[in-house]
Amino acid sequence: MQITAGVGLRVIGNFTVTEHHQGAPGLAHGGLLSAAIDEVLGSLNWLLGEPVVTASLSMHFLRPVPVGSVLHIEAEVTGVVRRKIYTSAVGRLADASGDIAVSASALFVQVPIEHFMKFGNKEQVELAIADRAGGGPAWRTGGHDVEVNP
Repeated sequence: MQITAGVGLRVIGNFTVTEHHQGAPGLAHGGLLSAAIDEVLGSLNWLLGEPVVTASLSMHFLRPVPVGSVLHIEAEVTGVVRRKIYTSAVGRLADASGDIAVSASALFVQVPIEHFMKFGNKEQVELAIADRAGGGPAWRTGGHDVEVNP
């Protein structure tokens, strides 16, 4: 999945649903759609410049997402209160219908980098710190695109 900064505190991501993302035959698994939405929502925090963790994620599945389809996800920051970042997203089928398939809201909490040093992989955290000035998550993907598809 490639995520692109939009206007203001918005980002856009496109998630291609493959056979590896199936739940029921021929349909995307809701948990994988949740992971894709969380990834897009979480990327909003690159615009704010502080590390965060997901505190809550609420998903609404409005229609099935078929294997072979692309989910066009638009996300935005809806509020910031001290360390709390409120976000929302809509995922539309990128076909002629443009139907909304999922919607979500999430709360992220800003945490100090020491949180990741304590609970994460120290080497990857150090790469992320070094990469921060470059503006992207190369520590995870080898580049600045976020890969969710295998």
